[in-house]
Amino acid sequence: MLKVNGIDVFYEDLQVLWDVTFQVKQKEILVLVGANGAGKSTTIKTVSSLLKPRCGSIEFNGVRLDDLPPYKIIEHGVVHVPEGRRLFPEMTVEENLIMGSLHGAAKTRRAETLAYVFDLFPRLLERRKQDAGTLSGGEQQMLAVGRGLMSLPTLMMFDEPSLGLAPIMVKEIFDLVRKVNQEGVTVLLVEQNVRQTLAMCNRAYVLENGRIVLHGDGNELMENEHVKEAFLGI
Repeated sequence: MLKVNGIDVFYEDLQVLWDVTFQVKQKEILVLVGANGAGKSTTIKTVSSLLKPRCGSIEFNGVRLDDLPPYKIIEHGVVHVPEGRRLFPEMTVEENLIMGSLHGAAKTRRAETLAYVFDLFPRLLERRKQDAGTLSGGEQQMLAVGRGLMSLPTLMMFDEPSLGLAPIMVKEIFDLVRKVNQEGVTVLLVEQNVRQTLAMCNRAYVLENGRIVLHGDGNELMENEHVKEAFLGI
């Protein structure tokens, strides 16, 4: 489905990714784990075409994404739920959701998808006329996910969805990611919460200092001695 092939990525003259290669299979949950600064968010931004690789390629269902401008990526069914949610705080919940449905197919099905999102997240329905900036952190994350769903994704990329949330809300957000996947959406998840993500994913890649150093299924990596020492404190 998604094929990232040997990408090198720079911020001006500073290289942050080296020869990163991985694949995401249809309808799976794939996780990129690693410490802060390992290159996880940079990888997702590059898939979204917000950054351009100096070498290598990114393909989604046979289409070269790295040749496209960012606004075209979403038309191919690739949606990025960014770190920090990036909502429009002075717009209502419903207006924020509508912002996710501005391209052709999504606009045509807007009413149907809006009803689906409100059914998936009843709290958003209750707050549909409330400004997004007045929501709790967990509710804002639901809204960010709902806005992404309004774009009719086949691949949804989550960048640190649990960041800054209370522990009780972290569990709810991970349940939300599972629910999205169960609805048939493929998930690429970037997350520092290694224990929970490895427990829920189909497969995972470990990034260290901009390089992929390990990969395997979640249970296999949970038992890996390097992962235990570096990320799980065991």
